[in-house]
Amino acid sequence: MPSFLTPQTLSWLGRVVPDAKLGRVQPLAGSTSASVYRLDFTNRSSAVLRQFDVLPDWLKLEPDLALHEARSLERAAQMNLPTPKLLAFDESGKECGVPSVLMSHLAGTVELNPPNLTGELDQLAAALSEIHRVSPTDFGWAYAPYADLSKLTVPTWTTAPQAWAGAIELLQGPRPTFTPCFIHRDFHPANVLRQSGQVSGVVDWVNACVGPAAADVGHCHLNLAQMYGLEAADTFKAAYARHTGHRQEPYWDALSLADLVDGPEPPKVYAGWPAFGLTGLTDELIRARLDAFLLSLDF
Repeated sequence: MPSFLTPQTLSWLGRVVPDAKLGRVQPLAGSTSASVYRLDFTNRSSAVLRQFDVLPDWLKLEPDLALHEARSLERAAQMNLPTPKLLAFDESGKECGVPSVLMSHLAGTVELNPPNLTGELDQLAAALSEIHRVSPTDFGWAYAPYADLSKLTVPTWTTAPQAWAGAIELLQGPRPTFTPCFIHRDFHPANVLRQSGQVSGVVDWVNACVGPAAADVGHCHLNLAQMYGLEAADTFKAAYARHTGHRQEPYWDALSLADLVDGPEPPKVYAGWPAFGLTGLTDELIRARLDAFLLSLDF
């Protein structure tokens, strides 16, 4: 029975889903920033509950996380691609004890070991191009880098310090102009569901905002380089260019790298990847692949 949820949350669910009785609560693997549960109801419907109770510093910095995801889900519903439907949300945590978002459950699973990686990369690029076609008009959240570009320094762990120095010089110079669009801001394979060899949905919309399409491309490009190596990452970037005509400027890939390694700690394997079955990665391999990614950029 639903022992994972507090009585306060269970009471709220009873109010916002009055026509169905909760039967089972299943924690979902892979989330590193919030508690996420699949909820199965006795009428055979299912939903997903996300509660922002894992990273209190993030919530303190962005107290509107639940509202942000709720509005992002509403905006993403304009896409020709399945996304969770917003069912209810508790913006402040007054009802649940913690800010929470209740959304529909999508069919499919995260598949990080696909039998046809090249085909999946093309589908990822096509899905991202659909996101970027959503209207950004009057959406209330704007893109900003995570890293403080004025304070970037060459990481101590890198084997390519000269390349890093060049990247920092690039990032501390003028930012390329761009046409603002609706972006996911955390698009990568662990946030894409697949079923029968096809993309069946895109999830985790809490960071969506209006910004450069290149920021999404760079973020996914960098994730793929860590997961599968540079060749796979570049295959995705080329596929996105085919779908959109977009030319990725090195600035945005370098910025994605700076966002990832912001701080003194050496990069490590993202915990979500082994949780979804992608094994064999080591911290040393990740750092080597990040250096290779940087060295591949033409700036």
